[in-house]
This record gives sequence, C-alpha cells and structure tokens, in this order.
Amino acid sequence: MNIAQRTLVLMSSFIKSYGPSNIKKLLWDKEFSGSKWNFIDNTAGDCVYHHLEKHAANGTILDLGCGPGNTANELAETAYQTYIGVDISEAALAKATRRTAENGRTHKNSFVQSDFLSYMPTEKFDVILFRESMYHVPLGQIKEILDKYSKYLKTKGVFVVRMGVLGDGETKKRPKMMMRVIETQFEVTEKRQYDGESGPTVIVFRPGSR
Repeated sequence: MNIAQRTLVLMSSFIKSYGPSNIKKLLWDKEFSGSKWNFIDNTAGDCVYHHLEKHAANGTILDLGCGPGNTANELAETAYQTYIGVDISEAALAKATRRTAENGRTHKNSFVQSDFLSYMPTEKFDVILFRESMYHVPLGQIKEILDKYSKYLKTKGVFVVRMGVLGDGETKKRPKMMMRVIETQFEVTEKRQYDGESGPTVIVFRPGSR
C-alpha cells in the first residue's frame, strides 16, 4: 500500500469514528453495498456466542453496531427472547433484515438505523453487546458512552465487548487503552483471550468500579 492509499484508509477510519453521522452513514453504506465486508457474513461458532448465551439467558439483547446481522441469526435461537440490532448503515441492515426473514426470526429480531453513539433505547436489556464496534467509539468518549448505556441495563444486566487487543503477538495500543478504561471504571466479571496470541478478547462487565 503506497502513501496515498494509506492516507485515504486512515482518513476513512478517522471519519467513521469521529465524523458527522451523515458522512459516516455514506461511508458505511458504500462499503456494505460492495464486497468489502462479505468475509464477515459467516461467523457461526464465534467465541462471543458462548458469553451471550450465558448472560442473555433467554432474555433481551441490544447489539450496537450489528452490521449484517450475524449475531441476530447465528446465536442459538433459544438463547434470547428479543433482540434489537442498531447500525448506521442501511445497506448492512438490509442484509440483516433479509437474513432474519430467511431464518424465520422476524418475531424475535428487529433493527434500527442509527448512529449508536447517539441512539437512545426505549427499554432495558439483559445484555448490551459491542461486537468490534467499540473500535468506533472515540477513546475519550468510552466511559461516557458506557455510562449512558448503563441506564438501559437490567439490574443484573451486563455489557459484552469483543475486540482484538493482540495482533501478531503484539498488543495494539488503542484497543489496549480502551480495555484499560473498561477494567478501571467498571466491574469486570469475565475476561478471556481466545486463539492464542492473535485472537480476539471477550470482556464481560457491569456498572460499578472495581
């Protein structure tokens, strides 16, 4: 990748985290309308599902940054009662809605088009999931966003975050800082590193300082 291409990629990544919602939507719609994200369409058996099944316990799930509906359609149907997926991309949600209809889950799954940084739920949940989407929360807003969504957790509800903190055996600086915020500002109940030194980390936590 040459310098110009690398600069464009960095600019796009910056805008998708820090830009205005309407510009972020255009970028994500363009990507999900093409083939860039096709590789994530099948994630059956992902490590996060065990944690979701355990903590949802046939309850309610809010998935922030749900993309093309993997969690809504791959999670065991008996693991949850109702699911709401939120994503800024209408193109991604079109895939999620189509998959939900094909799998006969329209009575359990629903989707909302919104920037999850500004989305306001109308109910409380057993689990609020950030599946890779935590990457797109500005570092300085992580506690603020989690504090906001804490109000929409049920009494025993938890957050579940899945993200790559390690890569090629080395710790990634920004995800590591995000994890540090979570671990110092919230009550961590589970944390697991998967697939050796290069796999994702899943952390489960709730409001309240350690």
